[in-house]
Amino acid sequence: METSEIIPLLPYQPPFLFVDELLEVTENGVTGNYSYKENEYFYKGHFKNNPITPGVILTETMAQIGLVCLGIYLLKDDISSHNKPQIALTSNQIDFFLPVFPKEKVTVISEKIYFRFHKLKCAVKMINTKNELVCRGTISGMILTK
Repeated sequence: METSEIIPLLPYQPPFLFVDELLEVTENGVTGNYSYKENEYFYKGHFKNNPITPGVILTETMAQIGLVCLGIYLLKDDISSHNKPQIALTSNQIDFFLPVFPKEKVTVISEKIYFRFHKLKCAVKMINTKNELVCRGTISGMILTK
């Protein structure tokens, strides 16, 4: 499966799609990026006159790239037009170090910890264009085809 084939299989669409490009996907991990647009809906209220990307959105970006895209790749032999991927986040633990502002591009790097009994757990980190660590942690989810 090519990286370009994974994004259309994601169960998200704008304004809740936080994957622009997948740079690499293997059995052991994924690397991808997203650029936060200046007019993203969540900037209007977070924070007044000082927009910062909410931590929950950073976590969602890491989950979409680092868990869901990898899960789709791992289940590539089971996915067809009749068997779509079904994803449910089961747990996450994220530490935040730097803010992300509008128009900032981030890269997510995920490494598979394990994938068994349809549960995928990954160590995920996000870096900015200065190669500074924005946040990191673990994310787990159930990945099935239906």
